Amino acid sequence: MRKRSITIHGHQTSISLEDEFWHELAVIAETRQLSLNALVTEIDKQRSGPKGGGGNLSSTLRVYVLKQARRKISRA
Repeated sequence: MRKRSITIHGHQTSISLEDEFWHELAVIAETRQLSLNALVTEIDKQRSGPKGGGGNLSSTLRVYVLKQARRKISRA
């Protein structure tokens, strides 16, 4: 488990995730040509939006990585 500080909407927050999730988020961000902060901010906006349901940001990031992995598998 690793805690990192991320800037979201102009303020810093700490997020704790396992190294494997940080790695996958970095890969996704790089693939999309985004910074890690920009990717997390985008995911946070979805979480906070009308269809997002709110909830814990760390959990939301894990689910996002899982969904991305499932999409990769279904395309293969």
